[in-house]
Amino acid sequence: MKIAISGKGGVGKTLLASLLSRLFAEAGYAVIAIDADPNSNLAITLGFPHPEKVTPISEMRDLIEERTGTPPGKSGGFFTLNPKVDDLPDKYFQKHEGIKLMVMGRIKKGGTGCYCSENALLQALTTHLLLERNDIVIMDMEAGVEHLGRATAKAVDKLIIVVEPSRTSIETARRIDKLAREIGLKNIAVVGNKIRSQQDEDFLTANLSGFEFLGFIPYDQAVVEADVNNRPVISASPKVIEEVKKIYSALIPTAVSN
Repeated sequence: MKIAISGKGGVGKTLLASLLSRLFAEAGYAVIAIDADPNSNLAITLGFPHPEKVTPISEMRDLIEERTGTPPGKSGGFFTLNPKVDDLPDKYFQKHEGIKLMVMGRIKKGGTGCYCSENALLQALTTHLLLERNDIVIMDMEAGVEHLGRATAKAVDKLIIVVEPSRTSIETARRIDKLAREIGLKNIAVVGNKIRSQQDEDFLTANLSGFEFLGFIPYDQAVVEADVNNRPVISASPKVIEEVKKIYSALIPTAVSN
C-alpha cells in the first residue's frame, strides 16, 4: 500500500505519518517512511537516534553525479532522465524499530534555481518506490504534490490531506485536492487534527463537504510538550494514538487487498 500525506505546514502531517508507520510496522508489515517535506522532521518524530546525521538524497552530490552524469547545481548540459535507482532504498536508508526511513529533500520547481539532475534522481526514486516496491510506503510531503506525477499518481492508494480547524488550512486542502486531481489522483481523503470540540469537527465537515473524512485527531497539549522537551511524540498521547488506530483500521482493507 502506498500512502501520501499532505497539508498546510504545521497541521500535523508528520505526526500522522509517524504514527501510521509505527502501527503498520507493529502489525508486521515492511514499512518505508519517506520524508519528502523540505522541513524534514520525520526522523525526529519517529524517535530515530541522531536525526541530524541523516543526509537527504537531494544533497548526496556524488550519488547524483554518478547516477545522472551531471553534478548537482549545474545548469544546462545533458543528464540521464531515468537514472538507476532500484538499489537505493536498500542502501540509503536509516532503520529504527522496524521502520526504514529515507529523506528525499527538496524537489526544485521550474525556472530560476531548478537543479535538474537532483530532480531526475528524486523523481525516478519516487517512481520506483511507488510502482515497484511491495513495502508499505508512507510519504510525508509538503503542502502540494510536487513529488508525484501522472505516472505515479495511479500507484497512490490514498492521498491523505491533514487539516486543522482554520480557514487557511481548508484553502490549502482545496488547492492540494485540485492539484492532485489534475494529475489523475482520485483516492483522496481528509484527516482533521487538533480537534478541541465538536464545533471544530463540524467546522471542517461543513467547509469540506464532499470529502471523505478518515478521522478526527484530538488536540492534546501532551504532544506539544513532548516535542518541546525532546521526548518521543508518538507515545505522548494515548487519546491521539487511539484515534490514529481507527484511521489505520480504515486503511487496512486496502493494504490487505494489495
